[in-house]
Amino acid sequence: MDDHLSKAEIRKDAIQDAVQAAAGTVGQVTSIITGAVRDVAGVLGGFATEIFEIRDAARKAAEDHEEQGEQ
Repeated sequence: MDDHLSKAEIRKDAIQDAVQAAAGTVGQVTSIITGAVRDVAGVLGGFATEIFEIRDAARKAAEDHEEQGEQ
């Protein structure tokens, strides 16, 4: 028995392999981008928390300064 592949089947296999490779690559890139976005969001959230803490500390310092000025 001769297992001869037709040109059409060879093309179909090549296209299938290319599509599978592209899908795998897109999946990997998507994972990288998702991780990067998650990391950036975490860093920005931490920065915002620090800004709120600095603002609260400055407000408290100003109140303490006003109280000392009244005495």
